[in-house]
Amino acid sequence: MSVRTLNWLKFGGLVGLAFALGLLFAGLLDLPNRSAAQESTGRSVITPVKAPMLPATKALTDLSDAFASVAEQARPSVVFIRSQHTETAAPHRLPPGMEQFFPHSRHPEVERGSGSGFIVSQDGYILTNNHVVEGAEKVTVRLLDHREFDARVIGTDPATDVAVLKIDAKGLTPAALGNSDDERVGEWVLAIGNPLGDQFTFTVTQGIISAKGRRLDGLSRSNASIADFIQTDAAINPGNSGGPLVNVRGEVIGINSAIASETGTYSGYGFAIPINLARVVMNQIVSTGKVHRAALGIFVEDADANDAAYVGLNEIRGVRVREFPSGDSPAQKAGIEPGDIIISIDGKPVNYTAQLQQIVGFRQPGEIAKVEVARKGGIRKTFDIRLMEQKEEKKLADNTSDQQQQAPHEEHKVTMDKLGIAVTPLSPEVAQEYEISGDVKGLLVTDVQPNGPSADLLSAPDQGGPEIIQSVEGKAVRTEAELREALSHPGPGGVVTLRVYNAQASASRVERIRVQ
Repeated sequence: MSVRTLNWLKFGGLVGLAFALGLLFAGLLDLPNRSAAQESTGRSVITPVKAPMLPATKALTDLSDAFASVAEQARPSVVFIRSQHTETAAPHRLPPGMEQFFPHSRHPEVERGSGSGFIVSQDGYILTNNHVVEGAEKVTVRLLDHREFDARVIGTDPATDVAVLKIDAKGLTPAALGNSDDERVGEWVLAIGNPLGDQFTFTVTQGIISAKGRRLDGLSRSNASIADFIQTDAAINPGNSGGPLVNVRGEVIGINSAIASETGTYSGYGFAIPINLARVVMNQIVSTGKVHRAALGIFVEDADANDAAYVGLNEIRGVRVREFPSGDSPAQKAGIEPGDIIISIDGKPVNYTAQLQQIVGFRQPGEIAKVEVARKGGIRKTFDIRLMEQKEEKKLADNTSDQQQQAPHEEHKVTMDKLGIAVTPLSPEVAQEYEISGDVKGLLVTDVQPNGPSADLLSAPDQGGPEIIQSVEGKAVRTEAELREALSHPGPGGVVTLRVYNAQASASRVERIRVQ
């Protein structure tokens, strides 16, 4: 054996000994071997479990996919709106020479707000709420793709809280507009908008249509206000105003407008302007720059159960004619009377006040409307009424007033148990005491039983009055004897029609009360 071969054998033996010592050392230290390391990094130690195929899984997955598809389609149409206007501060009266110490008092304040809107045309028209841009000197619109544009306010309509903006931009995605009349309570909807400012832009929330035809008295600014809101439980917060309420077909059916909340944030009640109403307003604003409304020349309120019984309706619906405004009233000239129940316009059934407002409000002044009314004993009459231009009128009596009055002379008070009230003749002394015009005749309501038939219908002097009963069933009443006689022959269903004058509002109205 050569020396060279012997050296290679010695080297190989040393390498083998080193490898054996290495394995022994690794075993003593409990280091993972190569195969264990490969197993820990290459595959899971725990075997995953597949989700079970439940019967409802496909339906729920389809619904989830539908919501996602609708949101994906609708979000590019939604915009984030910033508005800005300068509030001129009232000048502070400072002693001479002190102005230098209060320089800030002379600077106007810049107020900023934000809201939502949605694109309705490829040439840049946008629908939003009037209150989002009201009084704004500058309006900025941001799209989902982060582009920003200065917007022009084409026109606004405070009565419906609708505003139309315009931006000069390309590549816009207009929203599809649906038919809000066809939507049903219980249908799924998505609300899209920009709640609570910049941090939550283009948010999507989901819910159902909770109700239709809601009236929000807090948002009605005059008798010309049209209130026919869609109620939804989809979360709507400040900043959502002006954004779209979308159905599962991806169609806009309303403009998110208001919430009912004691905290100022979402409490389960949101309200949207029906898109059919908003579309009519938008078209008028774009074509003429303003909104024209027609009117019958009447004050109205929803009919109740007593009205239905009195005029022989099988269901509680329709609108009661309460009074006529001052000046010419085409309805009064045509033969409509206070207490009539309007049940249809041009053959279309009328169920509640907001519906009547929409049917009539956006007709053209000068057009003829066929108005069908129901009267005592089941009488039906139809009148041709030439519509007038809507004018602002003062509101009728509000029975919630807390104005306090002194009690009338107790010795004249007479209790009318059938109505649950107490009355006294309106003598010159009593009229003077309550500052009631001398040409008003009748019986002053001095007390209303809380649980009586007239509760919430008539008012005592300290509960929204003074109120004077002028007639019962069309017969004037001046004394308690005349009132008792009138109440002895109630109308259909034991319901009587009262003509009542409210001194605070200086207006008369019709009330129907079921006698006991």
